[in-house]
Amino acid sequence: QVHLVESGGGLVQAGGSLRLSCAASGRTFTNYYLGWFRQAPGKEREFVAAIKRSGGSTYYADSVKGRFTISRDNAKNTVYLQMTGLSSEDTAVYYCAADRDFLSKRLRLTSHTTFDYRGQGTQVTVSS
Repeated sequence: QVHLVESGGGLVQAGGSLRLSCAASGRTFTNYYLGWFRQAPGKEREFVAAIKRSGGSTYYADSVKGRFTISRDNAKNTVYLQMTGLSSEDTAVYYCAADRDFLSKRLRLTSHTTFDYRGQGTQVTVSS
């Protein structure tokens, strides 16, 4: 059975940093994109970042570009999201997902979007 388990969320002051981790198990995600999206209360899902497991090409939302860095450790089957310069606008539940069509789905992300695999989410709260 495939599992994606996020960790690293929490409460941080504005301007601070957090690193999220997403540990995957149950399969090797060859040809998959692994990434993050987030959802704040009362808002639609928002794409954050994605990385291709093979090759490591990265993709970011404009809202996080220059502040967030996505990386992966294939040996550990883990994806990371290093977040710096956090603001209250970044407060949301952050979800890890794996999907072969992540790049297309990120452009039309809604609450109804399904992914091949998705974690349960981790809360990030930024206090101002």
